[in-house]
Amino acid sequence: MTMITQDARVALDALFERMRDANERSLGYPSAKDFDYSALERFLRFPINNVGDPFADATYRVETRECEREVVAFFADIFRAPQDDWWGYVTNGGTEGNLYGLYLARELLPNGMVYYSEQTHYSVAKNLHFLGMRHITIRSQRSGEIDYEDLRETLKIHRDVPPIIFANIGTTMTEARDDIRTIAAIMDDLAIRQRYIHSDAALSGGYAAFLDPRPAFDFADGADSIAVSGHKFLGAPIPCGVVIARKHNVQRIARAIDYIGSLDTTISGSRNGFSPLMLWYRLRELGVEGIRERLSRSLELAAYLESGLRAIGIDARRNPNAITVVLPRVSDAIRAKWQLATAGNISHVIVLPNVTRPQLDSFIADLAAERAVQGV
Repeated sequence: MTMITQDARVALDALFERMRDANERSLGYPSAKDFDYSALERFLRFPINNVGDPFADATYRVETRECEREVVAFFADIFRAPQDDWWGYVTNGGTEGNLYGLYLARELLPNGMVYYSEQTHYSVAKNLHFLGMRHITIRSQRSGEIDYEDLRETLKIHRDVPPIIFANIGTTMTEARDDIRTIAAIMDDLAIRQRYIHSDAALSGGYAAFLDPRPAFDFADGADSIAVSGHKFLGAPIPCGVVIARKHNVQRIARAIDYIGSLDTTISGSRNGFSPLMLWYRLRELGVEGIRERLSRSLELAAYLESGLRAIGIDARRNPNAITVVLPRVSDAIRAKWQLATAGNISHVIVLPNVTRPQLDSFIADLAAERAVQGV
């Protein structure tokens, strides 16, 4: 085994300690941390590459396509995808999944107009720039949910252009969910038949199917594609995700590539084959009941945090069935210590399954102490 220099070892040890410390006090970003993939360590010896379509054979055999297909099938099932008319693959994260949904929409509706709310993730504007797609921003409600009346009126003005709806199933800052059943009904009322709906369920997609009431976000509600992150609610050390789309739409853009002996249906050529293995392992480990239990724990602690913050005079709020607690913009010191995402006049805490009550108590105590010093 190759030995590294002492300087490199010291640098690695310092980096590990810094990351371990930061990992213990991270409440503002959606990355679950309660995972253990040590059983998969031996697979890091291989250059795993899932090049090409996960449902087609390829010449390169150091791959995890079977695991990837099982992961895709799991999400297709909980997203109520039409039987025998779904397809998907494991992505590098939500941004790639959203890019794929928009790319597919553009190929199907080359003259389409993309509609999305002002609370949409910053990466979407970048994806639209990459794809050269026309777009219109729609107002948001205070909750972060799209303003349906503004959407209706804007669609009326552009009824001659096929709409491509980019729906947020959990906005970045407030975890607001656009109701695609309502959106589809608006288009029905306007007699708009040629259309496409993509659901960005990066965070909420990991548990939305198990909420009661179940939000309107999936294929049965009218979606044509859905993107979800794997490293957020499920948890993984590597950013990853899954995109699911209607198979007959994907087949219209597929190309056979002799070099790899497979179909070109994904965004990238070579694809990370370790992430499908991780997600397969995680889903086997948790199962549906394990996911339900994680959700129940997160919702319970989110309610606990919201109540605790209100008890010390902080105007905390939370959308229905959300694990994101929104509060007025915190000080730079609190933001830095707890790594809180902050935008405009609000900050938020995302109560993922790894978050504990003692962590939340410590966070509340820090805010209370700061307010006491300020005489609030």
